[in-house]
Amino acid sequence: MRLSPPPELWTLLWIVLQFNAMGCIQSIRCKPKSFRDSIIVLEVNSSIDPNPTSIDESSSVVLRYRTPHFRACARVLVPPVAGKETWTIGWIQACNHMEFFNTYGNKGMSSWELPDLRDGKIQAISDSDGVNYPWYGNTTETCTVVGPTKKDSKFTVSMNDNFYPSVTWGVPVSDSNVPQLSSIRRDQSFTTWLVAINQATSETLVLQTIRWRMRLHIRVDPEKPLGQRAVLNEPLAQEQPQILGKNEPIPSNAMVKPNANDAQVLMWRPKSGDPVVVIPPKY
Repeated sequence: MRLSPPPELWTLLWIVLQFNAMGCIQSIRCKPKSFRDSIIVLEVNSSIDPNPTSIDESSSVVLRYRTPHFRACARVLVPPVAGKETWTIGWIQACNHMEFFNTYGNKGMSSWELPDLRDGKIQAISDSDGVNYPWYGNTTETCTVVGPTKKDSKFTVSMNDNFYPSVTWGVPVSDSNVPQLSSIRRDQSFTTWLVAINQATSETLVLQTIRWRMRLHIRVDPEKPLGQRAVLNEPLAQEQPQILGKNEPIPSNAMVKPNANDAQVLMWRPKSGDPVVVIPPKY
């Protein structure tokens, strides 16, 4: 003969199980997620404007050109931050490759160069604004979340970049301004990262990686009148950026001084004779 437990025992057992289950659920729910696990990139867009590079011959001293803009934009969601943490989320950019040659007929060429990058000593160099290292900028480019917060933080960070240089019509090491510029070639590659950095610990989270390139070739006939000398040879439209499926790490040089603008050197490389430094680096 089997004896059934009294109903009171079943009730007690049910209550104990319920409390245990609730305790487990509560402990899971209350355990705070790390910032790394909680931050969400809702959307990332990147493009280069479809318009071709424009050329400006209004000056008798220099030719100017303006490339289309590279643009990157991301929408980010940060759930409530439990601890007293401060995180900055934004864009960091580095130059991976630079060729920038201005040819002056049979005289030679001037070139903007990044010596350490050119010589293979570094993989990339910071393209920060030179003030807010390592960030590309500090207006639309970044957003800071200061914990603890009780609500979701949702925001957009965006950046844009283009080239708008001046190239002398005459040989840069000559006192004469006789037009001799015959060609401009430029080919630069960049990596742009969407990043979150803990301001106290410097913990760095790479959220998205974008690669992009800007090329141009301008043919110049110095014999023609001002305003009719330069023609954009290629490309009429730039390759569109690549948003990578797998993030790439940020090289250490991309996080610190100097930036590309301060490290670049303008060289004069004559057809015969030794190269001359026209403009030294700023750092």
